Amino acid sequence: MKDFSNDLTELRRRVGEAAKYLNIESSRGLLVELEGEVARPDLWNDQENAKKINSQYAALKADVDLFNSLVAIVEDLVVLHELARAEDDASQEPELEKGIFSCRAQLDALEMRSMFTGEHDECDAILQINAKDGGVDAQDWSEMLLRMYRRWAERRGFAFEVGDVSIGTEAGILSADVTIRGRYAYGLLTSERGTHRLVRISPFDNQGRRQTSFALVQIWPILDQAELEINESDIRMEVFRASGAGGQHVNKTSSAVRLIHEPTGLVASSQQERSQLQNRESAMKRLKAMIIAQDEEEKAAALAQIAGKQAQVGWGSQIRSYVLQPYQMVKDLRSSVESSNVTAVLDGDLDEFMEGYLRWRRSDNQQA
Repeated sequence: MKDFSNDLTELRRRVGEAAKYLNIESSRGLLVELEGEVARPDLWNDQENAKKINSQYAALKADVDLFNSLVAIVEDLVVLHELARAEDDASQEPELEKGIFSCRAQLDALEMRSMFTGEHDECDAILQINAKDGGVDAQDWSEMLLRMYRRWAERRGFAFEVGDVSIGTEAGILSADVTIRGRYAYGLLTSERGTHRLVRISPFDNQGRRQTSFALVQIWPILDQAELEINESDIRMEVFRASGAGGQHVNKTSSAVRLIHEPTGLVASSQQERSQLQNRESAMKRLKAMIIAQDEEEKAAALAQIAGKQAQVGWGSQIRSYVLQPYQMVKDLRSSVESSNVTAVLDGDLDEFMEGYLRWRRSDNQQA
């Protein structure tokens, strides 16, 4: 009978670590409180708050249930192993091997959670894409990125809500403003903040020359009820006709709103609601969250400089290169993760790059 003692000891150690990064002890206490809130008969009098509480309850319950399941499975494997060893029953080896392999796979996936060290990593996210150097090629590149993130969100089961798209002069887009909703959407998408560089034979150059194009991706967490006083004189409002859902109403009225915060240059848009007033309120919430997030990023960069560490805020720094010609390669310039399957990456297969960035960020923080 094969000895699996070391394997089982390692699984127990990893389950113990999971209890820490999942905050199981505090989650259990909070879960009891939320169960009381969910059971309140007047909960849905405030629908926005009810959705928030139910979402938090579901997320915490999933974590605790998964952890409890892993603990039970590992302990069952330990008991099975002890009995099989005592009776020298080699027929139990396949079941033990299968159980150990399954637990390892679940813990491998779960350990991704330990890399979410940012304060707002669990939040939904605002994604903005802006065409930069490269003319019409950069505009086409920006549209390619928009499709890439849409496909990534679909793979993850995240909601992908397009708030505003500015169409390019000849092709592609000048900019896009998107909301992505899903657990850890912001934490995952922090890997995308910065300038993305594309090298290819330009489809818009009749001489078939190679062209380098750039697009800037900015990511913001959607913060709950951001409390921030903004001087109305600092805000410039633009209205335009919505292009999304809403039937004939959105095509007849300029209900969509774009808010520009003059001191920072930040822009927030909304066209999801049916009225201009509702869209302004929605855009204002987004703008407040963006201002707070940028302020936090700037403070973090200042602290990093004081500590003698180079800031990695990345508002305009190049973070990833996509080469289509003369060879095919996507390479992240921070984590050094690379892939020669450019088609898959542009079709939303970004998990390897996101995980590589999170590992790099954690390592970088530990060295600070």
